[in-house]
Amino acid sequence: MASKAVEKRPRVDPRDEPSAEWGWHGTFPKATRAAGWFTAAAMLIMLIGNHRNAMEDIWLVGIAATLVLLLVLDIRKRRTAWRK
Repeated sequence: MASKAVEKRPRVDPRDEPSAEWGWHGTFPKATRAAGWFTAAAMLIMLIGNHRNAMEDIWLVGIAATLVLLLVLDIRKRRTAWRK
């Protein structure tokens, strides 16, 4: 029974997805989220320094705020995913 189920799966072309040759392709959702939070925190830590004007600070805060917004939206999307 199991062999018939395997045979019915659509075949993935290794040229489209190179990882199909060795049987796994996917993402690392927890690691990606952790890296996002780490990057946002690191950008805010970079505010401490010898900046002569505020332009660098504006960019650092803006990019960090955008990352935090995207991460919060991702948390919200994961919480309400079961409702759809």
